[in-house]
Amino acid sequence: MKKPPQDLCHLLHQSSTLPDLAEKAELLRYLNQYVKQTLSGPVTEQLTVANLRQGVLVIETTTAAWAARINFQKAKLLQQLRNETLPMLTAIEVKVNPSNAKLEVKPKVETKQISETAASHIAALAEHTDGTLAEKLKRLAALASRNRQS
Repeated sequence: MKKPPQDLCHLLHQSSTLPDLAEKAELLRYLNQYVKQTLSGPVTEQLTVANLRQGVLVIETTTAAWAARINFQKAKLLQQLRNETLPMLTAIEVKVNPSNAKLEVKPKVETKQISETAASHIAALAEHTDGTLAEKLKRLAALASRNRQS
């Protein structure tokens, strides 16, 4: 006879380390939200609360420039965290971690090409035109034919 499946919450609380890990993860998630609400502005996209150990809150950011900006606000943030959520907090440490940067994928620019028919019309027009306009039309027709070959 098979045993019925156990509830995940029950399993987490049976193990000795899993409840502690789950509690710390929840605390870090809460602190991450709290710090981002407290600081506000574009800096919030560049930081993550990474750890809380021995009364020191570790905040990671993507560049040294953002770290300097956070360091300017560190005293105010530390005081606010002590007063509202973590009275045992002694310090805030800001570290640079470039791997936290969110890569922005730039959309591929679609280049429009001149059709073979349009290129021949431009070349014919260049034959009947004088001056710099004729030169520019000839270059445009040549460019269109060169793009098709590559």
